[in-house]
Amino acid sequence: MPLKVLDATVSSFDGVFDKFRSEASQNKANLILFLADKDPSTSLSWCPDCVRAEPVIYKKLEASSDDIALLRAYVGDRPTWRNPQHPWRVEPRFKLTGVPTLIRWENDEVKGRLEDHEAHLENKIDALVADK
Repeated sequence: MPLKVLDATVSSFDGVFDKFRSEASQNKANLILFLADKDPSTSLSWCPDCVRAEPVIYKKLEASSDDIALLRAYVGDRPTWRNPQHPWRVEPRFKLTGVPTLIRWENDEVKGRLEDHEAHLENKIDALVADK
């Protein structure tokens, strides 16, 4: 199966990220998708941009014949994410400003990113995966 998916929360991220990084050289592309948690009452993300982008991202990645790793990093509920001191907002490697954010991880650093307003655009997803 070309698409390998790992899931992490803020509390489990470090361990999952270590695994993701240790396997990175085996893949054509390594992506991190920062996204909002699902609302337990609706089973949908509380973030409308995530609801719009997720199906497009998954469709594009699943259609690829390349080995791709996707680490889905859930930022938490809305109040947790809104905190200016959220760990991924202040983390120097990621510096998140919005969700969803799709990051290409290569050579142990951020190589490219799609922010919330563009993460649903198929041509931009293709370019990020292809590193163009």
